Amino acid sequence: MNTANLGFIGGGQLARMSIQAAQRMGLNCVSLDPAADSPASQIADSLTARFDNVNALANLLAKCDVVTFENEFAPVAPLRAAAAQAEFDLDNFVPSLEVLERVQDKLTQRRIYLNNGLRSPLAVPLSEVDQIGLPLVAKSRFGGYDGKGVRMIDTPAQLAKLRDEVDEANWLAETKVNFVRELACMVAIHEAGVTVFPVMEVQNTDAVCDITFPNEDEETASAATRLAVDAALAIADGSEGLFGVEMFQTEDGDVWINEIAPRPHNTGHYSLDWGEQSQFDIHVRVALGFPVPERLSGLRVTMANLRAPEGAQDDLVHYATAHTLAENADVRVHWYGKTQAKPGRKMGHLNLPIWSEDTAEAIAEVRQAQATFYAAYTGELETDE
Repeated sequence: MNTANLGFIGGGQLARMSIQAAQRMGLNCVSLDPAADSPASQIADSLTARFDNVNALANLLAKCDVVTFENEFAPVAPLRAAAAQAEFDLDNFVPSLEVLERVQDKLTQRRIYLNNGLRSPLAVPLSEVDQIGLPLVAKSRFGGYDGKGVRMIDTPAQLAKLRDEVDEANWLAETKVNFVRELACMVAIHEAGVTVFPVMEVQNTDAVCDITFPNEDEETASAATRLAVDAALAIADGSEGLFGVEMFQTEDGDVWINEIAPRPHNTGHYSLDWGEQSQFDIHVRVALGFPVPERLSGLRVTMANLRAPEGAQDDLVHYATAHTLAENADVRVHWYGKTQAKPGRKMGHLNLPIWSEDTAEAIAEVRQAQATFYAAYTGELETDE
């Protein structure tokens, strides 16, 4: 008998919050991560190893009924080798390793969207950049996230500089799309069909998600929902899983697909406090084949990320949390337990239910709570100590 119902490749905050959901269901979990002090390791059994360590992966697989992913960066070849070594059924990876391979290459993603007739920027290998023309967006095909591995190219000189600095085989070029807003939607594909979360609007800072809130334009939300489902089904190609779908909307109202992550997503964190099952509950349910609700519609919630600012002091975390909670009775703080506050690193997030009809007022309120936390976290507020 296996010792864990569910295993996680990756032990960051997404695994941590999924494990917390599983533990509320009475389930056992284990994670594997290169960091011995990962957020997930603080709340459940864990293994410390690189994602390409076949023996360690086989050890994890041997413990688990089902294995899912906290991120999409684990190389597939070692996972296949580990599954063979541990006699682990490949069907017990959720989503499948084929989905992982498709998502890991951003050029493959783009081609899938375009081949399925979905509105998506034209993308080609960087070596074929002449098909695109300037301006364009250059992206690392593998491993990029939160704005990392992305270059805006407006001039021939910028393009030449990029080509001097990178391996062209690992980069793509895509048409630059001018957009007015970014959108996101969580899509769960499961045995009974598809379950869709609400469409959220995303505001970024330094190319990283900063604030999310519900998109309340019915026409936009309807178009984005249809696109998110179609894109997730195209990427899944028969596999089950939870997918975070990123989109953007142009001035003429068209919604375009950007990228998909085959896992819980930052833009779905609001669901921890909306009263319905959260994205993490659904992640666990889909992975283990438990029933998933057909419809999800909870409280309107706005979310603000807590990224480590310059001068962050970890010994002030509890003070910062207490001060923020004391200032606003509605705010909920979620802290990830990361041991290093590197500038820009996601350390936690705030959720704030939207009680009024004025979404702008709610955004201002959650930004104020975010600013209060930062001020306390950096020692700019006087402490009682």
